[in-house]
Amino acid sequence: MKFPFKPARRASRRPRRRLGILSALSVLLLVLTGCGGGSSEAGKEEIVVAIVSNPQMQDAISLQDEFSAKFPDVDVNFVSLPENEARAKITASVATGGGEFDVVMISNYETPMWAANGWITNLQDYAEKTQGYNPDDFVPTIQEALSYEGDLYSVPFYGESSFLAYRSDLFEQAGLTMPEKPTWDDIRTFAKELNDPAKGLSGVCLRGLAGWGEVMAPLDTMINTYGGRWFDEDWNATLDTPEVKAAVTDYVDLVRSYGQPGAATSGYGDCLTRYAQGNAAMWYDATAMVSSVEDPNSSLVVGKTKYAPAPVKDTEAAGWLYSWSLAIPETSQHKDAAWDFISWMTSPDYMKLVGEKVGWERVPPGSRLSTYELPGYAEVSEAYAEPTLNAMAGASQKTSMVHPVPYTGLQFVGIPEFQDLGTRVAQQISAAIAGQKSVDEALEQAQRYARTVADSYQAGGS
Repeated sequence: MKFPFKPARRASRRPRRRLGILSALSVLLLVLTGCGGGSSEAGKEEIVVAIVSNPQMQDAISLQDEFSAKFPDVDVNFVSLPENEARAKITASVATGGGEFDVVMISNYETPMWAANGWITNLQDYAEKTQGYNPDDFVPTIQEALSYEGDLYSVPFYGESSFLAYRSDLFEQAGLTMPEKPTWDDIRTFAKELNDPAKGLSGVCLRGLAGWGEVMAPLDTMINTYGGRWFDEDWNATLDTPEVKAAVTDYVDLVRSYGQPGAATSGYGDCLTRYAQGNAAMWYDATAMVSSVEDPNSSLVVGKTKYAPAPVKDTEAAGWLYSWSLAIPETSQHKDAAWDFISWMTSPDYMKLVGEKVGWERVPPGSRLSTYELPGYAEVSEAYAEPTLNAMAGASQKTSMVHPVPYTGLQFVGIPEFQDLGTRVAQQISAAIAGQKSVDEALEQAQRYARTVADSYQAGGS
């Protein structure tokens, strides 16, 4: 396979930027009883690992006998939580120095900010000194996103961009052809044509669940390609502009007209289940979906799905860049043991282990280039390997946004306040999808939330 990029030797050093401590409103200390690390058995060192509950993480838990065989002196205690709950508890613990966790699952949103605040451990030396670990094998855009001032502060378990999955069999039956670069107008046309509620088939599945990591992820990419943005270069809030209104109106109308039932409470997990069970003709979401969509043990659409780039409107490309990654809080008293676990779970050998023990379709995608060269994975990923890598290589503000912005991120705003701001705005959007308020009402309130954040940046400078 010809890769769209080559490994980078080291992420470039980036300038320091304005980083604030999370506000009291966005950080609530949640006390977890019975989660402190320590000695579990004689001669064993216990570490507590906080992870997001999804299929790939459950695979890792199922393989713990393999970890124990390699590291018999380390005992792992997992705290596995749904995404929104995991974010809140991990953030509360790390930001306040709670010390409950030795390993935390975070993303490229948190990593550079938490590194600058001194909350997480520099992993560059660990990664470079671990035999066979090869950090230069990481997908370059993911490696850069998880670095601060040139050093890795978290390492990827899997990486993703976003693309469109569609039922090629249904398209063929209906005489429809997916363009090489579909637009959002194309998606609406196809969704209308294929929508068949009487047969339990929605034209499209899109997230509607409140949460900055839920509904706002796909919607933000739509806002970007429509020419919208959260803030302009002078930190003026811009959620009430015509471009943002057009994007949100089209998204809400699309999912309400041709989307899944109960869309306002439907997140990534629900869309995954619906699409894999044959209840949606299209699904725009994370490229990481392939591990489940192509799993013959749980999916009814294996071999019936093709993948197209993220839909666009006024940009060359669209989509997001994201990685669930593992980091070590500075408060951990068991950093070497924590790295033993992290290096095992994110190593090239782990990818082979998952393929051989669980199934090649379950291998975590998008973290290492070498994964795509494994014969077993290359065979099962033939339909989606190139679309995945192309999506990740092309995920940038330069190609996916119309106007420049003063923040990092495609499906998020890279500032500490965004956890609270994004959640509040997502609640407004979800209410519009549920029909509880109009798009104009939702964005009017969202603009007020964004203006409050903008005021602090304008006052203090960026």
